[in-house]
Amino acid sequence: MRRFIPAALCLAVTVTVTGCGATVERSADAQKTSAVTLTNCGREVTYDKVPERVVTNDVGITELMFALGLEDRMAGFAMPDDKGDLTDVPWKDGYEKVTWLSKDQLTKENVLDARADLVFAGWNYGFREDAGFTPDALKKLGIPSYTLTESCRNGRTKGARGIMPPLDALYTDLTNLGRLFGVEKRAAELVAGFEQRIAAVDAKAPKGADRPTVFLYDSGQDQPFTSGRYAAPDEIIDRAGGVNVMHDVADSWTTVGWESVVERNPDVIVVCDYGDVSAERKRRFLLSYAPLRNVSAVKHRQIFVLDYADLVESPRNPSAVARLGSYLRTVSPG
Repeated sequence: MRRFIPAALCLAVTVTVTGCGATVERSADAQKTSAVTLTNCGREVTYDKVPERVVTNDVGITELMFALGLEDRMAGFAMPDDKGDLTDVPWKDGYEKVTWLSKDQLTKENVLDARADLVFAGWNYGFREDAGFTPDALKKLGIPSYTLTESCRNGRTKGARGIMPPLDALYTDLTNLGRLFGVEKRAAELVAGFEQRIAAVDAKAPKGADRPTVFLYDSGQDQPFTSGRYAAPDEIIDRAGGVNVMHDVADSWTTVGWESVVERNPDVIVVCDYGDVSAERKRRFLLSYAPLRNVSAVKHRQIFVLDYADLVESPRNPSAVARLGSYLRTVSPG
């Protein structure tokens, strides 16, 4: 994460594409060259035409395109190969159809080589100033961009990210992409389905004092990398029936101190599984790290694992809510 979301029938034409096994009806707007103006990261951005060669960065962003059935609009994606097994993901066909441009990150070079007409990435999910790979730099090359809403900078501190609750960010991006590509119906169906599935989990979730407290552990031994209130885990935890102990941190993915984890004494630790350090190695570290010995989650060995793609803004978020919700209903706080 540090390396790096109904028109009248007489007015529509139908183009059949596949996305997670669904048939998508692309509206007539998708065939037009008229401009579309969207609000992205608090700014109005105008796109002169429907993009036909989109390049994406990382798994969650790529799967947003796949979930909308937009593989045919993609020129490629960049993604490290440590983000889990892609064999059984719902969007396996998308990965097989679209070119894997890089197993590192996007660069100006591979974007230009792909003849991209839109780059869909985010701050620390591809966009980065140290390499000069920014929306402004791409604009100078004549390439439009769209920024993942979870990653929007909020101006509170240098580099702080997040401008709305994480699931709102997911729904905002799906709705915006639906408008841009003329797949508004598919986007609306996805959002409605996600909301319905999450509401069903929320209805069964513990309430009030029965809600267990949860710490999200991404990585790091000297200092843990975790989720504040603007990264997807915060609302995944909340809607699953828990309380993110770092909810007061006005950032998305960020570093905190172990002393704050000890002080907040979480009932459960959720481990993010990705990278060179396996989830099992992370679990062993947490259980053996002396400063955590009296933390409730460690004492009771209440550690739950979710994949990286579950925990960044992605169409896998509702499934993560459901799986974590099932686990949290077995946990007694305190």
